[in-house]
Amino acid sequence: MARARATSTYGLLAVWTLTRILLLVFVFKMVVFPGPDVTTDVEGIYQGWYVTLRDGTFPLSDVSWQYPPAAALPILSPALLPSLDYASAFFVLACLTDGCVLALLWYAGRQPGQSPRGAWVWTLGVPLLGPTVYARYDVMVTAVAVAALLAGLRRPRLLGALAAFGSLLKVWPALLLVGTTKRKPWAAAAVTAVAIALAFTVTMPGAFAFLTAQRDRGTEVESLGALVFHVARHFGWEGEVLLNYGSMEFVGPYVGVVSTAALMLTVLAFGWLLLWRLRARRFAPHTLADAAFVAVLLFTVTSRVISPQYLVWLIGLAAVCLMFRESRMTLPTVLLLAAAFLTVLEFPLWFGHVVASDALGVTLLFLRNGLLVAATAISAVRLWRDTVPHESPAPEPGQAPPPRTEQLTQPS
Repeated sequence: MARARATSTYGLLAVWTLTRILLLVFVFKMVVFPGPDVTTDVEGIYQGWYVTLRDGTFPLSDVSWQYPPAAALPILSPALLPSLDYASAFFVLACLTDGCVLALLWYAGRQPGQSPRGAWVWTLGVPLLGPTVYARYDVMVTAVAVAALLAGLRRPRLLGALAAFGSLLKVWPALLLVGTTKRKPWAAAAVTAVAIALAFTVTMPGAFAFLTAQRDRGTEVESLGALVFHVARHFGWEGEVLLNYGSMEFVGPYVGVVSTAALMLTVLAFGWLLLWRLRARRFAPHTLADAAFVAVLLFTVTSRVISPQYLVWLIGLAAVCLMFRESRMTLPTVLLLAAAFLTVLEFPLWFGHVVASDALGVTLLFLRNGLLVAATAISAVRLWRDTVPHESPAPEPGQAPPPRTEQLTQPS
């Protein structure tokens, strides 16, 4: 048993090392990855923000800045490696963060009743997205989310604090708390969020300008709603694709209608989560991670934007789910990994075809987004069936009621 476990660990490290060297080769441009240069965000946008943030202000004049105040921290993080230029330091820190996530999943997977599958999902899933992973700060946000879910098993307050910190990095980690049944995580999250928010508000004016920054955004070309316009262009739709708010978006007739429909779907997703939370009764240790995975999937597929880096979040959450042997998120995870592979094909490899809405680009988007929708639907159904008890029919007069079943609860 010990020898088999050691062999598995060496294999895991070997695969992680080889794939991450390949990612570094691409972002350092020792070999040019086909398609648009994904490192321009770091070398241009992030570095420009760095200069502004270093002076104690947010880059409010840049429409691309649409992030919560704690996002300043990963943007400023290359200062930790002053011997390297900004972009090189960022890529190295992204790789180190990736390694920390692997270490967390590997250690947690060695505990009794848990599985190394989570570490393998992370190891194999991240490189499927190509060099974009190391050219965005989302891997750092995902590391906080993974640490929060793993901490939630025994330290509910740390779960809350990390979820709050993560939400001030990029909002979505607030969804990590949807599956917790305890008050401690929510209280810790509230205290942490208020403390960090006050610190940024006092020291850096404009910390919460991001709340209205995305108000005028359209429909990004990779989103689910964008498929309407990709098809409509073949039937004479008069709109166009423009660089808007830092991404390629559709601009033209009926874009506002589709964007509003996407927001309504997000509201419906929130309503489903609320209904699930009110009806759920059976909570096992893996429910916290499963619920977070489903919640982020729901809000990703209904978003007006489905950028490639969004899948980094989902891969991290799926990895935590599969760390638990009892989790039923295996099939959604497989679908997610397939969607990740299609994502690197549509961006950056054949992004020109996506922007042009030609047959190849539209086919890739239909397949990628279809897989995400399927993963969302399947995971939501499985979460419901695992946690919401079936309603038994009322007993007839004189008939004994059915026996009660024991309910599992999360550890306090």
